[in-house]
Amino acid sequence: MLAYTIRRLLLIIPTLLGIMVVNFFIVQVAPGGPIDVVVAQMRGRSADPTARVTGQGGETGRQQSSGVQSGSNQENRSRASQGIDPRLLEDLRRQFGFDKPLHERFLLMMGQYIRFDFGESFFRGRSVVELVVEKMPVSISLGLSTTLIIYLISIPLGIRKAVRDGSPFDVWTSGAIIIGYAIPSYLFAVLLIVFFAGGSFVQIFPLRGLTSDNYAQMTALQQIVDRIWHLILPVTAMVIGGFASLTMLTKNSFLDEINKQYVVTARSKGLSERRVFYGHIFRNAMLLVIAGFPGAFVAILFSSSLMIEIIFSLDGLGLLGFEAAINRDYPVMFATLYFFTLLGLVMTIIRDLTYQFVDPRIDFEGRA
Repeated sequence: MLAYTIRRLLLIIPTLLGIMVVNFFIVQVAPGGPIDVVVAQMRGRSADPTARVTGQGGETGRQQSSGVQSGSNQENRSRASQGIDPRLLEDLRRQFGFDKPLHERFLLMMGQYIRFDFGESFFRGRSVVELVVEKMPVSISLGLSTTLIIYLISIPLGIRKAVRDGSPFDVWTSGAIIIGYAIPSYLFAVLLIVFFAGGSFVQIFPLRGLTSDNYAQMTALQQIVDRIWHLILPVTAMVIGGFASLTMLTKNSFLDEINKQYVVTARSKGLSERRVFYGHIFRNAMLLVIAGFPGAFVAILFSSSLMIEIIFSLDGLGLLGFEAAINRDYPVMFATLYFFTLLGLVMTIIRDLTYQFVDPRIDFEGRA
C-alpha cells in the first residue's frame, strides 16, 4: 500500500499542473479583466462599489511577483478603456503584471504556489491566505453539518429500505426521495425563506448571516445556540438535495450483499437474522458508504454551498469565489482553484486508504 500511496502522491503533480494550465489559458480568452473593472470603477460603473484597487506604490512589486495576474493582449485595446490616459493604462498593466509575457506569468504563478505563496487580492488589499482563513469557518460549518446530517439520515433510511424492499414503506420513501432530489437546493432555500423567514408566513428563523447583531455580548452557550439557529435553514436546504443519492447507494449496497451466497450459507447454518445482518452484511455493505465520506464532504463544501451562501448572505468560500470571478480578482480565483484542487486530490487518496482500513481485503497495490 505504501508504494501505491507514493505513486498516487506523485500523480498529483501532473494532474494539478494540467488543471492549472487549462484554467489559466481559458481565462486569457474570457472577455474583461481587472483593468476593465478598475476603469469601470473610475467611471462609476463598478459592479461592486465596495471593491477597491491597491495603490500603485508599495504593493505593486508584491502583485507583480505573485504570478496570478493573467489577462490577454486585448486589455490595452478594451472598449472600457477608451478615453483613458494611455499612461494610466500602462501603469495599471505593470501593477497587475500584464507587462510580462503569458508563459512567464504562469511559471511565476506556479513557482510561488509551490511555496504556498498566493499573493494578495487585487481589490481587497489583503493576502489571499487571510481571506481564505477568514471565510473558511463559514463553509466548514455548512459543509460538515450538512454531511453529518445527510449520513445520519441516509444510512438508517437506506438500510430500512433494503430490509423492506418492495414494501409500501420503500415505495413512498422512494417517491419522497425523488421529489427532494428533483428540487434544486437553492429553490428549496427560497421556499424555506418564504415560509419560515418572514417571507409570506411566519418568521421563526433569521433571514441572513451566521450570527446575530448582539453576538459579541452573548455567553459561549448562547453563541453556539445562535450559530445553530442561523444554520438551520441553509443546512436544511442543502440536506434535502443531498441525501437522495447516498440513501439509494446504501440501499443498493445492502441489497447486493443480501443476495450473495455467503449470506445464504450463514442462514443455512442456523444463524439468526440479526447475527447475519450485523455480523456479515453490515460491514461489507457499509464499505462504499463509509469510504465515500471524505469525497462527499469536499463535494458539499466546495460546490453545493455557493448558491446557499449567496441566498442567505453567508460570507464563506463560495461567496468569496463568486465575487472574485465577478470582479476578475485573479489572485483569489487561481489561488483558491489551486488549493481546493490539491485538497480534492489528496482526499481521493484518503478515500482509497479508508477503503483498505474498512476492509483489509482490498489491495490497491496488488491491483496496480
